[in-house]
Amino acid sequence: MVIVGFVYRQTARTRILDAAEELFSGGGYDATPTARIAELAGVPKGLLFHYFPRKIDVLISLVDERTLVTEEEVEAVPGDAAGALSRLARRLPLHASPAMRRILFREADTHGSVRERLGRLNAEIIRRARFALELAMPGGRGDAARLEAAAATFAAVLLYQESLCQLTGHHIDPDAVAELIVHALG
Repeated sequence: MVIVGFVYRQTARTRILDAAEELFSGGGYDATPTARIAELAGVPKGLLFHYFPRKIDVLISLVDERTLVTEEEVEAVPGDAAGALSRLARRLPLHASPAMRRILFREADTHGSVRERLGRLNAEIIRRARFALELAMPGGRGDAARLEAAAATFAAVLLYQESLCQLTGHHIDPDAVAELIVHALG
């Protein structure tokens, strides 16, 4: 019975986070009452507060748990810098949840913990993109400032692509961006 209870609690917690992700990405954190999260999750409101004592705890947990970038090695083949960036883009979980990107950018303005998480995520993507370029670029490291700019540009595209798609209706192909960046590096 303990195992069944544990499974139920895990499932309920996950349902709460799923509901919060849907609602926060649609109408925003401030416009979403906890009662609506509990209703959509199919749990009593008290259970929501059991897992997340304050509404902000739902947001913090959601952002921390669903924007995690796992430690994986960067795959780079010398001479194939565009391929290295493309593989990096596919291995990052950022494309998995457009809703989480909407939440990150919407709530970063008003919630310091979200802003901090977005900053850490951006820095990690830049670090990995730069490392991939350093490994793959013929002749080694090249110009440090140009590699940093290229890595930052690639990170910006990965992080902002959902917002751009919503604004313009145009999907940005990370492979094409990788090719463009590498071409610009020469």
